Amino acid sequence: MSVSQSNVSAELQYQDFLERVITFTLVTIPSCIFLFINGTMMFTLRSKSVFCDTCRYILLYNLLFADTVQLMTAQVLFLLAVCRIRLTYPVCGTITRIATLSNVISPLTLLVMSLERFVAVCYPLRHAAIITINNTRMAVIALWAFSSLHNLTGVVLLLGFPFEKQETLQMTDFCSDLAMLLGPRSKDYNRGFTIFLFVSAGVVILSSYLGVIKAARSASTDKSSALKARNTLLLHMVQLCLSLSSTIFNPLLLLIIKVVTRDVFARLHKFLYVLIILFPTCLSSLIYGLRDQSIRPVLLHNLSCRIKVKVVAAKG
Repeated sequence: MSVSQSNVSAELQYQDFLERVITFTLVTIPSCIFLFINGTMMFTLRSKSVFCDTCRYILLYNLLFADTVQLMTAQVLFLLAVCRIRLTYPVCGTITRIATLSNVISPLTLLVMSLERFVAVCYPLRHAAIITINNTRMAVIALWAFSSLHNLTGVVLLLGFPFEKQETLQMTDFCSDLAMLLGPRSKDYNRGFTIFLFVSAGVVILSSYLGVIKAARSASTDKSSALKARNTLLLHMVQLCLSLSSTIFNPLLLLIIKVVTRDVFARLHKFLYVLIILFPTCLSSLIYGLRDQSIRPVLLHNLSCRIKVKVVAAKG
């Protein structure tokens, strides 16, 4: 009987290990592909002076950089959970702070990109004076400063948690931004800031969209330019909704785990990760890179060249 139980236990352990290996492979390969595309896209935006000296491409680079950092940290946290590795609070806190920094940058960058398109269509004669390289760089610095201030506030609230009363700094749960919201003040602040951030960005993007539609009806406005700006702002709104979806990932998991079995939850966790985290963070390079007539040929050329280099290196 004990031999039979031992065989069953070994079989279950083998199935669990095999499932984790398959999950690791199926999620890591797409992540590496998207990181490669994002990296190539960022290289493309720094490969020519026309991209480096154009305000909207500077903002796009900032958006891509934030999405890439977010994808990298999310992938690390997901693989740690799949491998059932529990971190200490200091290590988890460092990773989640980096993730939070990039999560805030994305919607803020979309906000500034929407304002840039609004000025370009509604105030074309003043666009060159308002949207300058220096102003754009100052806006990017301001975005990172604001996000860093939010991060610093989160760290201060975290330090107020009585860690000295804990027997060990080893976490009992898997590392996530939700697991690092220790205490009611941290949770209330994070909830309030998230609502403020996305409502503000949503209002600005929607207002810019309505302003562009109004300008498009004016006889003095370039209809083609207004139409392109309108479509771009719609993409910004979609991107903002996708960014917002990542904030509900962990709360959604908490709700699901209460109503389903552990095995079902494990499979749903993997599916939701791909749908809510992995998929949205890879869209920026695909949407903006392939849509932009100036970027697309350079991006496709760089992608083909890099793939050829990898193939030659592999054969060598």
